Amino acid sequence: LNTARRNLSGAGVDNTSALAFGGYTTTPTGITEEWNGTSWTEVADLNSVRSGAAGLGTKTSALNVGGQPAGTIALTESWNGTSWTEVGDLNTARGRLGASGTDNTIGIAFGGITPTNVANTETWDGVSWTEVSDMNNGRDELGSSTGVGSTTALAAGGQTGGSILADTEEWSSSSNTVKTIT
Repeated sequence: LNTARRNLSGAGVDNTSALAFGGYTTTPTGITEEWNGTSWTEVADLNSVRSGAAGLGTKTSALNVGGQPAGTIALTESWNGTSWTEVGDLNTARGRLGASGTDNTIGIAFGGITPTNVANTETWDGVSWTEVSDMNNGRDELGSSTGVGSTTALAAGGQTGGSILADTEEWSSSSNTVKTIT
């Protein structure tokens, strides 16, 4: 990266095409950088500075969801390959959440902190977020992985109430359920 930071978000599908955005230097930032397989280039910044948000999508079609500028926020910004646009907000403001999705038209956001841990799960249809079946365990700082869009996703690890977790939960839209798999 051209700008050192932590708690940033990212999007991309391989090691030759990615996007890194937001994060924390000495304060929350809105810096956005593109990776072309060789180097990082700064492009248009987020409209709202924040760290602890969740990213999903590709280098040309991404979302930045939630985050923490000072407290938690519900903002969602959509990336079209050139610029960020604020779109429909999450139903529950939170930071340090997980998200998965293939582009800025379909996705899922889950978990996070509001300042307490939440299990909220919401799906994105390109216009708005809809609350769906919650995770079994509210947690923040979790890892996330996607299957196809928002039809399948994994939430792994994280923390709740200061305890570090090892469990993994799987989301399936076909049953609108979450199940613990470890």
